Amino acid sequence: MQKTSEQIVMRASWLTMAANVLLAVLKLFVGFIANSTALIADAVNSISDVLSTTVVMVGVKLAGRKADKDHPYGHERLESASALILSAFIFVTGLMIGYTGIEKVLAGRTGELEIPGGIALVAAIITMVVKEAMYWYTRKAAKKTGSSALMAVAWDHRSDVMSSAGAFVGILGARVGVPVLDPIASVVISLLILRVAINIFRDAMRKMTDTSCDDLIEEEIRAIALEQDAVLGVDRISTRLFGNKIYVDIEISADGASTLTEAHSAAQRVHDAIETHFDKVKHCMVHVNPAETG
Repeated sequence: MQKTSEQIVMRASWLTMAANVLLAVLKLFVGFIANSTALIADAVNSISDVLSTTVVMVGVKLAGRKADKDHPYGHERLESASALILSAFIFVTGLMIGYTGIEKVLAGRTGELEIPGGIALVAAIITMVVKEAMYWYTRKAAKKTGSSALMAVAWDHRSDVMSSAGAFVGILGARVGVPVLDPIASVVISLLILRVAINIFRDAMRKMTDTSCDDLIEEEIRAIALEQDAVLGVDRISTRLFGNKIYVDIEISADGASTLTEAHSAAQRVHDAIETHFDKVKHCMVHVNPAETG
């Protein structure tokens, strides 16, 4: 039996949560016993990812609810809302990690920093491998379902790879005689996390403010409409993003001497062709204008 988009998103989210819990426990344990600020910062990031994934799962579940009297257009925007909350979680986490790292850098001037143990390097490598695998898995699921919230989670995985790489460099640098590199790495990690948070916020806002589709999609819609019988031209196309769905308003021109039934049939063909071709088009409204002559 073919899985629904919601089932695919939920499965990817549960796997993400399980991976983040295991990695958080590993990095916290190793970070404390190995005295690695960068690894502990990375562990805090994984803990925030667990909370973020929970928000995404709730948002996707609510977004999948059918339209009702109070929400006749559906609930898809709740998924974008969950992505906004996710971006806030990630942003706050980045600020906290950066603040702690700066404190440690300043403490390093008085020789208070400890050199992290070699086991911290192993934990950083394990995290990079697991997170890179999760990035590709989640990215594939997000593209298959068109889920903006799940794509945000995928990019969060990729930021975690970069974070762990920064932690690895910092730990290695500290072990070869430059202890301050460990907290410096945590500051770099915080900047990467902040960048991901801002990108997720921008994408979610774009999908919540009726932003139009890109020109390529609108041109493809135009071409499909013109392929239908009795359509003489396309006068206007308006599109808007509604969560991970698309609404289309299109005005076509037909023979002004045609009957109402014939004009309606032409509009219906355009409507059906567009909604069949684009899985993300939730609704297409077609208006028929009489073609200008002479």
